[in-house]
Amino acid sequence: MAEDERSVGSERTADNVVLIRVRGSLDGWSGSSELSAALTSAVADGAVRTVVDLSGVPFADSAALHSLLGGQREHAKAGVPLVLAGPLDSGVRRLFEVTGTSGAFRFADDAEAALRC
Repeated sequence: MAEDERSVGSERTADNVVLIRVRGSLDGWSGSSELSAALTSAVADGAVRTVVDLSGVPFADSAALHSLLGGQREHAKAGVPLVLAGPLDSGVRRLFEVTGTSGAFRFADDAEAALRC
């Protein structure tokens, strides 16, 4: 995937749910800081739930995990559910398994399911 195809974008639904769509590799060089900012913004702007769509992420490293864990802490402190949506690429799924952090997150099969939960 080309550098310019990497993106972190967010939108708010009519129900005040923030959907953050991540596309491309998510690592210390690309995307992780943007993801952290989007997660912080969702809580600060009063979202009732935040969904992070990771279905377009082929690779994620410890910087991405750090961003997600920080976002999870912010959301938990504010009482706002954070849901990670797939389907997850095998490398991304493995990041959660190898680090033992899969239990720290709520997962949904896809973004549509996460928006309904």
